[in-house]
Amino acid sequence: MAHRAAYTAVMSHRSGETASHSRLGEARLALKFTGVSMLGFAADALLLQVGVSIGVAPAWARLFSLAVAMQLTFVLNARLVFLGHDGGQWRRQWVGYMLANGVGNIVNYWIFVALISTRWPLASNRLVALAVGAAAAWAINFACSRFLVFRRRRLVGT
Repeated sequence: MAHRAAYTAVMSHRSGETASHSRLGEARLALKFTGVSMLGFAADALLLQVGVSIGVAPAWARLFSLAVAMQLTFVLNARLVFLGHDGGQWRRQWVGYMLANGVGNIVNYWIFVALISTRWPLASNRLVALAVGAAAAWAINFACSRFLVFRRRRLVGT
């Protein structure tokens, strides 16, 4: 009986370490994902500004800028964050990423269009609307990428 109690205490301690290590790994993953998201945001914002500066309506310029940003973030997330970009799975992952993150990006786009349509001084600013939409979409896109698209990531480098 004493051996069982000692074994249970050791296993409880170990599982606590594992849970703590797992939380740390997830936090690192979220931080890396955030870094990639920020690069995607920068590309999105730059292309949006270029589109508007050449006379494209903001809503149409945003469709193009968002599509390009999604391609960029897919490649970076697959290669650097989730470490799951296999030659044999890249098509499945790309399709899954576009569909799953499309949900977050529809929310992102809807918020953008809704805010610029208000004509309120701060909210209708293109970059403010872009930032608010991107922040709302981040959680949706992380969850979809982590748990649907790249669910079998290697633990190396987390």
